[in-house]
Amino acid sequence: MSFDSCTDACERFELRFESLFVEGRALSFPCDAQGHVDLDALSERARCNYLYARAVVGREFRTPAVRHSELH
Repeated sequence: MSFDSCTDACERFELRFESLFVEGRALSFPCDAQGHVDLDALSERARCNYLYARAVVGREFRTPAVRHSELH
């Protein structure tokens, strides 16, 4: 699925980074079923948070998981 043809189906998934140290703390970002995040669709703050979470996987966050979005 390309981002150009992405419809509401893309918004049913999220890429979730869970904290290694604080239970319940996590960052999540809309993605497709394969876990691809459209960086251009994120706000500047969300983009910075996403890039940060990716950079600290294994030190602050667990390996991210694709999940059905709980927000939609």
